[in-house]
Amino acid sequence: MTRIPHETSGEPNPLRELTLDRLRCRTSTKWRTYPDDVLPLWVAEMDVPLAGPVRRAVTDALELGDTGYPAGTAYAEALAAFADKRWGWSGLAVERTSIVPDVMLGVVEMIRLVTGAGDAVVVNPPVYPPFFQFVGHMDRQVVRAPLGPDGRLDLGVLEDAFRRAVSGGRRAAYLLCSPQNPTGAVHTADELTEVAALADRHGVRVVADEIHAPLVVGDVAFVPYLSVPGGENGLSVMSASKAWNLAGLKAGLAVAGPASAADLARMPEEVGHGPSHLGVIAHTAALRDGTAWLDALLAGLRDNRRLLADLLARHLPTVGYRPGQATYLAWLDCRALGLGDDPAEVFLRRGRVALNSGLPFGTGGAGHVRLNLATSPEIVEEAVRRMAAAVGGPA
Repeated sequence: MTRIPHETSGEPNPLRELTLDRLRCRTSTKWRTYPDDVLPLWVAEMDVPLAGPVRRAVTDALELGDTGYPAGTAYAEALAAFADKRWGWSGLAVERTSIVPDVMLGVVEMIRLVTGAGDAVVVNPPVYPPFFQFVGHMDRQVVRAPLGPDGRLDLGVLEDAFRRAVSGGRRAAYLLCSPQNPTGAVHTADELTEVAALADRHGVRVVADEIHAPLVVGDVAFVPYLSVPGGENGLSVMSASKAWNLAGLKAGLAVAGPASAADLARMPEEVGHGPSHLGVIAHTAALRDGTAWLDALLAGLRDNRRLLADLLARHLPTVGYRPGQATYLAWLDCRALGLGDDPAEVFLRRGRVALNSGLPFGTGGAGHVRLNLATSPEIVEEAVRRMAAAVGGPA
């Protein structure tokens, strides 16, 4: 599989288009959870306007009164074309897809297809907190395979977790976060091929959450799990949600490898009633016509990563930061600041900046915070200034 370079975009940087006053008019959770004196850099919402093709597609649907139930395969066709052009992957077969309400609910349904009550699900902490919550609510057992010190998969630890997960003859699944949230690591083809071999050796079914796949920055290549040797038995969930800021327009796609088609075919028919028709329209337009906007966003995120590194070096030099290869989330090691296990609480109380606490991310999260970089450079600068002031550093 050959990586296809991103095209040069003539679009303006969407991270620079909205003022703080304009953003505070929003009524979503990012802007309504905290008082107005708090800078919110926590939940995964971006401070951007809608991409033009998405806005036009949704507006046209509203003008038509096209607000019924979703139908057809346009979303899957758009994703297949995007995957072919963007990642050089032509193996996404439309007939092996199913629309789902969103990525996490799609993950839940696919774990139900390949495991039963009491079975184990392997995860790699620190990882997206809902992995723990949803798996627990499904009456499955979480088996932890912590990431290595470099924030990447530790294959030896993963194999040991697979052994524990299937002990006693249990079925097991591996919930793979790819790219990884919160570290931003993009798993390589070699890593994923070894994952597939380990999963086959131990009889573990892989379910990949690939929601951040379009948000890979620079020369790093995103590798779909289903594209690697041995990945044919896997399942994946994808969406345009994170890359185009469409969390409020619900829609995701479950994708099966060739050897998992029969599993996906057992997905209950009513699951496909859950996505929003407007969501399907929006996600389809994003994938089909929104790549120039996406490239402008990725350029802005690249600049924000550099800005954050420079600001931390100047104002909070003991904070550890390894810029991620993907996502718009920065994972910051604040243990040297002496703020205890939950530095996010201190930054909020003293600095009036809201970050995600590392604690809910599981093993390896204590003393860390997650910062959302998908905002204007001015807001990033103000956030770091407040963080430094909160710990008595240079402002």
